[in-house]
Amino acid sequence: MNKRNLRSSLCTCAMAVACTFAVSAQAAEQTVKFIVPNKQIQALGIQTAPLQSQTASILARYPAQVIVPPKAEQVVSSPVSGLVAQLLVQQNQVVGSGAALVRLVSPELGQVQLQLLQASSRATLARQAAQREQSLFKEGIIPQRRVQEAQANLSEAEAMLNQARAALRLSGMSAAAIKRVTASGMPEDSIVLVAKQAGIVTNIAVMPGQRVEAATALLTVAQTDSLWLDIQLPVAESANWLPGTKVQIPGRDVTARILSASPTVSSSSQTVALRAAIEGKSTQVRPGEFVTVALPVAATQDSWVVPLSAVVYAGKQAYLFVRTKDGFEGRSVQVTASAGQQVRVQGALANGEQIAVRGVVALKGAWLDAKESK
Repeated sequence: MNKRNLRSSLCTCAMAVACTFAVSAQAAEQTVKFIVPNKQIQALGIQTAPLQSQTASILARYPAQVIVPPKAEQVVSSPVSGLVAQLLVQQNQVVGSGAALVRLVSPELGQVQLQLLQASSRATLARQAAQREQSLFKEGIIPQRRVQEAQANLSEAEAMLNQARAALRLSGMSAAAIKRVTASGMPEDSIVLVAKQAGIVTNIAVMPGQRVEAATALLTVAQTDSLWLDIQLPVAESANWLPGTKVQIPGRDVTARILSASPTVSSSSQTVALRAAIEGKSTQVRPGEFVTVALPVAATQDSWVVPLSAVVYAGKQAYLFVRTKDGFEGRSVQVTASAGQQVRVQGALANGEQIAVRGVVALKGAWLDAKESK
């Protein structure tokens, strides 16, 4: 064998020995056994429980806020610039559809009503002229051209009247008020804005006597029969729950279903928001309220749910203490999910094995001593 082949064989052997030593060291670290007499187990209050494979899901808890869906909120804004003459509702008041909310006084309103009355008068004269020309044409006194001109003038006058009515509707005046002004010929000095949907007055942004510009938000009416939950999750766990997953609020008979997950991450908290729609009894929660929700963590193959008190850490590695014939064995595991006082783990475990669930702090000290002595 030449020198080059000899050197290559030695390197290969050295690498194999090193890999074998590393695997053996890792296995030794994962399965360090140490002796603990039965009397000492009783004296230290160490308790064990059998491992059982869990197919049911555990619940992970996260903070959430109750919010109102955008489609369930009505922002009532000022259609014209003017003065808030009177607030007709109070904060948190329940209102029905069509309920009066606020009364506004506006000079602009008088000008638009004047245009309505003028257009109404022109339309009335044009209608009378068209009827007169039609009668004269039937008697053969005037040509048909005069009738056609009168009909054109009537169509133009009615179009101007419809435009004036539309302008008043955009100014916040109701159809009944427009009809009343047209019939009486008397302009009104104020308008009353009404709720377009039933709900609760959640916000009032103005006060009586305050001057406002057009499009100024005055108050908000929200429907509370359909509410959402804004759930905050760590980024690493945001993909664990898909749309349609059922969510619970512990302590309350309230459930919700996930609608979607936010595509962005909050820069301040590094969390992702899950949006869930509350089903049924939304009266048990209020908009703006902070609650705790429980999300199901699905079971995985060869996994076990153990008490949080049974898990110890050495650095970032988690371990369980498995009962042996004359003591315990520290066995490394991977924590795949946690929820309150329970965690789901995976590792070289078997059904029926006894693990320490109490007194693990004392066992950790003996385990570390056994590791150092090896």
